[in-house]
Amino acid sequence: MKADIGMRRMRIMLIDDDLFALRLLERQLDNIGFPDVTACRSGADAIARLDQGVDRAELVFCDLQMPDMDGVEVVRHLVKLGYSGALVLVSGEDRRILDTAYRVAKGHRLNVLGVLRKPVDPVELRAIMEGTFSSGAAAANEPRKQYAPRELAQAFVRDELVNYYQPKVDIRTGELVGVETLVRWNHPGSGLVLPDQFIAMAEESGLIDELTRFVLTSALRQSRRWQDAGHTLQIAVNVSMESLAVLDFPEWVERAALEAEHSVSNLMLEVTESRLMRDATTPLEILTRLRLKRIGLSIDDFGMGHSSLAQLRDIPFTELKIDRSFVHGACRDASLRAIFEASLAMARQLGMRTVAEGVENQEDWDFLRGCACDLAQGFFIAVPMPAKELDRWMEDWEARRGVLLGVGAQD
Repeated sequence: MKADIGMRRMRIMLIDDDLFALRLLERQLDNIGFPDVTACRSGADAIARLDQGVDRAELVFCDLQMPDMDGVEVVRHLVKLGYSGALVLVSGEDRRILDTAYRVAKGHRLNVLGVLRKPVDPVELRAIMEGTFSSGAAAANEPRKQYAPRELAQAFVRDELVNYYQPKVDIRTGELVGVETLVRWNHPGSGLVLPDQFIAMAEESGLIDELTRFVLTSALRQSRRWQDAGHTLQIAVNVSMESLAVLDFPEWVERAALEAEHSVSNLMLEVTESRLMRDATTPLEILTRLRLKRIGLSIDDFGMGHSSLAQLRDIPFTELKIDRSFVHGACRDASLRAIFEASLAMARQLGMRTVAEGVENQEDWDFLRGCACDLAQGFFIAVPMPAKELDRWMEDWEARRGVLLGVGAQD
């Protein structure tokens, strides 16, 4: 009996020069409810079929090691064709090669669902296919909606913007110590819109500073409400480089915190490191003045930019957030673990607090419990949520953390 998880007939293309591997993967997909499969023995054949419209695949499984046209070349040709479906990379090669190919495909803005090692594990395959629907990847052929600056400008007036909050917990005790503020747009036509769909537009149109100030002000007010209810939390807010080019920004932040009766020492401004060096002088001046006012500074997504070490040297950061790409799966990957542990050691020597992003499963949590990291954040702990849902989450977390910490973990 087939364990059918297919919610509709998805057109799938398999690309592999190994006939046995093709047939095996085809059978595995059929067993879980995906029978509509086209098998190609070469990348050239697959690209030709897609280019000529013989096949209209919504999901492509592509082997990396193939003669004539390898998987990385296939990725390049998919980009040229304007392929908008989903992609899964498959290989028996070294894990680091597979991960690098994954980053190449993501760099081309392809919808990469994941990577699979050969021979393909049926459990991992099922997880990929289930994620295809739960993440909305099945609708990958639908173009992302574009929003106009005037719509965002109206969103301020119509009160359509709302903050969500993702908890950050102490790894040693499991205690909730703070939240990261993440803005959402309750669009009247599109529903809840995530920031990656409008932040770039806000930056290009000159609306990003207004957005930054709205998010910060709302977060400070909400923090005060939590404080009145007995929960003193550190509030973290992402700061745009546009705000760090406005000379009176430090005074504005200090004044906003004072009006909300929120201690500036309990406020963390997160700056994405890859954007820091666009202006060499003014942001450095403003960041230094923010620290003089005892406002915390966090270097976000650490390890993803090109001048991380220089920025740690030049800017008085108090917190280092290690990017999720170096956290999730580090327990199984020696390369990730080495980078993660080196980041921790460096932060300790600089007297910085550390936050591990992307804690997505029990393995990640258990790994961090054995490290000298301070805080953890990720879907395993909590997804971003409206402020009104935090109380209920705290009740659930209290029940969970006793189990996660284990007997004597807080001793």
